[in-house]
Amino acid sequence: MPGSQSRARARDRNNILNRAEFLSLNQPPKGVPEPRSSGRKASGPSAQPPPAGDGARERRQSQQLPEEDCMQLNPSFKGIAFNSLLAIDICMSKRLGVCAGRATSWASARSMIKLIGITGHGIPWIGGTILCLVKSSTLAGQEVLMNLLLALLLDIMTVAGMQKLIKRRGPFETSPSLLDYLTMDVYAFPAGHASRAAMVSKFFLSHLVLAVPLRVLLVLWAFCVGLSRVMIGRHHITDVVSGFILGYLQFRLVELVWMSSNTCQMLISAW
Repeated sequence: MPGSQSRARARDRNNILNRAEFLSLNQPPKGVPEPRSSGRKASGPSAQPPPAGDGARERRQSQQLPEEDCMQLNPSFKGIAFNSLLAIDICMSKRLGVCAGRATSWASARSMIKLIGITGHGIPWIGGTILCLVKSSTLAGQEVLMNLLLALLLDIMTVAGMQKLIKRRGPFETSPSLLDYLTMDVYAFPAGHASRAAMVSKFFLSHLVLAVPLRVLLVLWAFCVGLSRVMIGRHHITDVVSGFILGYLQFRLVELVWMSSNTCQMLISAW
C-alpha cells in the first residue's frame, strides 16, 4: 500500500544507523559468512529469515573449537605429576649443561668433558674387547671376554632400538659425533654411554678380583661418564638415570644367559 510504503521510508530516514557515519555498524564483520537461504534473496520489510537448519549447523560449527585451543579443566593427578617432573628434569638438565656450547660458563673444559664421555663409548670398548680376546691364551679369560663382548653388542642394539622408538631430543641443540652415528646413539633417551658404563663396571666388579680403591674408582668412572653427557648437553638427567638402570638390567640378562667355556671355544673356532 502507498501509505505503508511512505511510512517505511520515513522510518528509514529517521533511523540514525542509516546515516553515512554509522553505515559500518550495519555491515557484517569481515571473515564471517552470511547465512544461507534456500530461496531468492529478498529485500525490504518482506525479507524472510534464514532456515532454522542452517542456523543450528552454524552454531554447532562455532562451538567446535580446535583441539589445541581446548583446555583440560580437570587433569588427572598422574598427568600433573608427570608434567611437573618433566619440567624439573628439563630445567635441571639445562642448568647442568655448563659445557653445552662455546658461550657457556665451562666452555674451556668441554674437550676434557667430552674425553671422559668417549671412555664410555661402544666402539673403543668393542675394539678393545676383541683385541684382548685375540691376545688371550687362557680359557677363563676367553670365557669372560666373550661374554663381555656379548654384553656390549646387546647394549648397543638395545639402546639403538629404544632411542629409535622414543626419539627424545636432548636439552640442547647439539649434533651427534661420528662415533655416535656409528653406534646409532643419535637420540637422548636412554643414554647409551651411561648404560654401557653401568653394565661394564658391574661386570668387572662381579668377574674380576680388584682392590678396594680400584672398585671405588670404577664406580666413580661410571658416574662421571653419565655426568659428562649431561654437562655437554647431550642428555637429560632422566636419560642418564634410565641408562644406569638399563645397564644393570643388561648385566642381569647376560648373567642369566652366560655362555660356558665350551660354547665360547666353539664360537672362537668358528670365527
